[in-house]
Amino acid sequence: MMTGVRSMANAVEPRWHGDNYQSRFFWIHAASLLDAERPDVVEVTFEADGPKAFDDVVIRYDPGRPSASGPGRVTVDYHQIKWHADRSGRFGFEDLTKPEFINAASVSILERLRNAKAGAPEGAAFTLITTDKIKDDDQLAKLLSPKDGSLRLQDLMVGKTAASWMGKVRKCWREHLKLETDEQLLEVLAGFHIKDNHHDLEMLREHVSLRFRVVGLVGAETSTTFLYDDAAKQLKIKNLNRFDRESFEQWCRGENWFLPTRPASRRGVAIRTFQDGVTPIDMLEAMPDCTMTLTDHFDGRHLREGRTWGELQVPITDFLRRMLAARPDMRLFLDAHASVAFLAGATLGFKTGADVEVVQKGQNNPGQVWNAHDGVDGPDPVIATETVGDGKDIALAIGLARDPLVQVREYAASALPNVGTILHVLPDGGDDQKAVRGGAHAAAIAATVARAVASIRKPGGTVHVFVSGPNAFSFLLGQQAESMGRCIPYEFDFSGRVDGSYRPTFDI
Repeated sequence: MMTGVRSMANAVEPRWHGDNYQSRFFWIHAASLLDAERPDVVEVTFEADGPKAFDDVVIRYDPGRPSASGPGRVTVDYHQIKWHADRSGRFGFEDLTKPEFINAASVSILERLRNAKAGAPEGAAFTLITTDKIKDDDQLAKLLSPKDGSLRLQDLMVGKTAASWMGKVRKCWREHLKLETDEQLLEVLAGFHIKDNHHDLEMLREHVSLRFRVVGLVGAETSTTFLYDDAAKQLKIKNLNRFDRESFEQWCRGENWFLPTRPASRRGVAIRTFQDGVTPIDMLEAMPDCTMTLTDHFDGRHLREGRTWGELQVPITDFLRRMLAARPDMRLFLDAHASVAFLAGATLGFKTGADVEVVQKGQNNPGQVWNAHDGVDGPDPVIATETVGDGKDIALAIGLARDPLVQVREYAASALPNVGTILHVLPDGGDDQKAVRGGAHAAAIAATVARAVASIRKPGGTVHVFVSGPNAFSFLLGQQAESMGRCIPYEFDFSGRVDGSYRPTFDI
């Protein structure tokens, strides 16, 4: 009897998870209905009565949101969500013609796209969200934009014959849709996006918690059960699936979801260097014109061959100064290397008048909004000074999450002959992923470190910065850069892909 019950649970559990995945995607977007910086989001619908196969989550805009991959504006986003219990699934361009790819009996995702576009409003975008991953050697992998997952139609048209690499794709899709010309195919594909290798369930939970707390709602990321999963089920029971700005606020108040103090409205600004999968444009925390995407410069977390960190410094600083000139208060999202966070802090230093809070995302600090004035204090760090030579330079080894002292000693001995002093910084109680408790604590540690550097800094010396810790801390330390003199931050080759050592990045 128990075996039967267990088998039934094993069969039902994936369906529950699939429903939760869809509902969490919905809550992320619904949060925008309370965001003063996103007045363009006017309606979010859960399992809408919209175009079949693209009705899981629908977001409407007025006026349309800017398109990240071309001119014009997107007036409505239709999403089809395809979740799997494991992440082993792989697919290519031919799978888009197969009904079984979307668990359908007779109609493929391309056919549903064609049918849906026939009745959609002007400016509509259609997105397939899937936890499966595109095959690395498939033509489809070369067609997707890293910015928003849209199809790069100009690349699809490369090759004149049906036997060419992209010609095979055109022929396959055109014949499947019973189209006569490539021009007709391009009309069907315009506005189609694919977000493969999408976030897992736990990451979506963190996204919901982050987005909710940013707009003044309870995050609930630490509870055993996630209350918003059950809330989505209640929506289905009550046949409520469509919210505008007014009705969503009323629902949240009725459910007592609002925090006692609502956070101040801030302009979202984002910098992205990591390529951990395409982030859907309408899940981005900042509008496209407030987002800097530098993923094309990187292969994973390493610079592509022929690229240099130095060539990124001026574009990053120019972007941040432009954002600051438009508005001093901002909420900074850094899906980026620690060196970028340090440079951002140095650019938005105390004398600039910038009022910045940083969203710290990651496995160990999911969705925390860090503000230097948030009142979350903690103990002073432990700082030790180690003399290694007569040079003027300082190697600053900061181990908040992981102690880098051994690697910094080795690197300084082999590559930094002018380093005479190593300044070793650890949290009180030792390195730990949660050693830094919040924004005020991080700011206090950064200020203490800067004072320690200033007290031993020699004229003409350089501070070599090695940080193992949250990006929000690196930003706050960067704000102290002026008092520390010339600074060069470093990135560590954790994967050992190059040499398992450090690389200098910016000269600040």
